[in-house]
Amino acid sequence: MIYLAVILFTIFLDQYSKYLVLRYLKPIDTYPLIENVFHLTYVENRGAAFSLFTNMQPFLIFITMIFAGVLIYILIKTPKKRANLWVNLSVSCIIGGAIGNLIDRIRLNYVIDFLDFRFIKFAIFNFADVFVVCGSISFLLALFANRDILTEDPFKFLK
Repeated sequence: MIYLAVILFTIFLDQYSKYLVLRYLKPIDTYPLIENVFHLTYVENRGAAFSLFTNMQPFLIFITMIFAGVLIYILIKTPKKRANLWVNLSVSCIIGGAIGNLIDRIRLNYVIDFLDFRFIKFAIFNFADVFVVCGSISFLLALFANRDILTEDPFKFLK
């Protein structure tokens, strides 16, 4: 049940922040929180990470649905024991982030991005992206911390 709550919270936070961005930020385009360091900047991303696959929304929707579906299946099949807690929480964050961006792609035909770290000249992104990246890093760390998962048959729980 906690994993469903994490997924739903992630989706809610992502979608609510994008609602606020559409309502308050889109009309002004950008708002500096720390001048030349961190801005909130409205961007319509019609691609994937770093604008890869631009204007290929049907393909991105399909890939995201497959990816989220596989992760949901893995989450359901992974034993719910204490040793797997961080693995499952990480997968939940990735699922929530993927679904958050998927909702944008289906509803708007683009993803709303707004977190703009100008001091490192990085791509503008959103909370769904943060959850996917942090969930992925956490997932790798959890796998290495729980070496039993790595030494077992990796597809045992899928059978």
